Amino acid sequence: MSFSSIVDAINNVVWGPITLFLIVGTGIYLTIRLRFLQIRDLPYALRLTFGRSKKKGKSGEGDISHFQSLMTAMAATLGIGNMTGVASAILLGGVGALFWMWVAAFFGMATKYGEAILAVKYRVVNHKGEISGGPMYYLEKGLGWKWLAILFALFGCLASFGIGNMTQSNTVASSLATNFDVNPWVTGFILMALTGLVLLGGIKGIGRVSAVFVPFMALFYMTGGLIIIVMNITHVPEAFATIFREAFNTDAALGGTIGMAIRYGIARGVFSNEAGLGSAPIAAAAAKTDYPGRQALVSMTGTFLDTMIVCTITGLTIVMSGLYIGRPSDDQALITGEAFEFFLPGAGNYIVVFGIIFFAYSTIIGWSYYGEKCFGYLFGDKNTIIYKIIFVVVVMIGAGTSVQIVWDIADIFNGLMAIPNLIGLLLLSNVIVKETDKFKQVRLQERQQAKQTSKQIVS
Repeated sequence: MSFSSIVDAINNVVWGPITLFLIVGTGIYLTIRLRFLQIRDLPYALRLTFGRSKKKGKSGEGDISHFQSLMTAMAATLGIGNMTGVASAILLGGVGALFWMWVAAFFGMATKYGEAILAVKYRVVNHKGEISGGPMYYLEKGLGWKWLAILFALFGCLASFGIGNMTQSNTVASSLATNFDVNPWVTGFILMALTGLVLLGGIKGIGRVSAVFVPFMALFYMTGGLIIIVMNITHVPEAFATIFREAFNTDAALGGTIGMAIRYGIARGVFSNEAGLGSAPIAAAAAKTDYPGRQALVSMTGTFLDTMIVCTITGLTIVMSGLYIGRPSDDQALITGEAFEFFLPGAGNYIVVFGIIFFAYSTIIGWSYYGEKCFGYLFGDKNTIIYKIIFVVVVMIGAGTSVQIVWDIADIFNGLMAIPNLIGLLLLSNVIVKETDKFKQVRLQERQQAKQTSKQIVS
C-alpha cells in the first residue's frame, strides 16, 4: 500500500460517520440546552455585529473589536470551500447535499456560540499584554485536562501549515498561472511578502486588515452571484424545490444515495463554516467584550453568513446552471467557474478566479493567527517569531509545489482538532448555559434602562 493510500484511509476514518455524528450531535445537544438560541437571538446578534449599538463590549478587555474579531474568524472561514467545497458536495452527494449543509450550519451556530463563550471566559493575557484563548485554554483551565489541550494545540499548529497555508497559496498560484500565465513562484513571492507585512502587525494588524479586506472580498463574490440569481429569479423556486426533493428522495433512500447526500453535505458544511473544529474561538477570545455571551452571539453570525448566505449563492448558481448533471467528481474545481460563466459570459469565470484569490489569501491570514496561538501555547509566546518566519516561507513553497498529499494530511489534522474541542464543549456545556443565563439578565437590565431613558427623554 502506498503512502498516499494510507493517508487517504486515515482521512476517511477521521472524517468518517462517527466524527460527523459527533460534530452535528454536539450542535443538536447545545441547541436544545440553549433553547434554540440561534433562532431567538440571531436578529440581536446581527445588530450587535453590524449595527451601531453602544453595547459592543468596548469597555471590556481585549485586543480587537467585536467586528474585527468576527472578520478575523471569517477571513479563515471564507475560503475556497465556499466555492469548490459546495461544488464537491453537489457532485459527490447530489443536489440534496445542499440541504444537509444548511442543517449542519443551523446546529453549527449553537456550537460556534458555545466555543466563543468558553474562549472568552477562559482567555488569558500573555507577556506581551495580548489576549490568548481558544480550546487549548478552556480544555486546560475549564476542564483541567492539559494533555488534551496540548493535543489540540499540536493538531491546530500542524493544520495551519497545510489547510491554512500551502493548499491556499497553491490554489492562488494555479489560478493565476492558468488564467493569466503568471509564474507560480512569482505568485508565491508576492503572497509571502503580503502575508509577512500583515503578520508583523500581530492580531491588531490582522484585525484591521480583515475588517476591510473580508467585507470587500465577500461583497465582490456575493454581488456576482446575486446578479445571476436576480437575472434568473424565475428559476430560483425550482432550484430550491430540486434541492429539497433530492434531499428526501424516496428512491435514494433505498439505494443509499440519501446517505451520500447527508455525509457530503454535512462534511462540506463543516469544512466551510468550521463550527466545532475549534479554530474560530481563538479569534473570538481576542475581542473587546464585557461579557462572554455578547461576543459569542457575534461569533455565531459567522456560521450564518458563511453557509446560509455565501454557500447558498454558490449552490443556487450551480443548480440553476444544470452543469452538474453527469459530471465526474474530479470536476469540482471547475464547475463553479463554469456555472458563473454560463450566466455571465466573459465575466463569470473571472469573478470566481478573483474570488478564489481573495478567499484563499484571507484564509492564509486568518489561519496564521490560529497557528501562532497554538504554537505559543506549546512553546511559549516569546518564541512565536519562529512560527511566523516558518509560516511565511511555507506560503511561497506551497505556491510552487504540488500539495495534494499535503492537503490530505492537513485534512486529517483539521479533523483531529475537532475531537478534543467537542469533548470540551460537551463536558463544559453547563458553563455555557450558565454564562448564557447570566448574559440574559444583563440584556434584560439593558432593555429596562433603555426604556427608562426613553421615558425621561419624552417627558
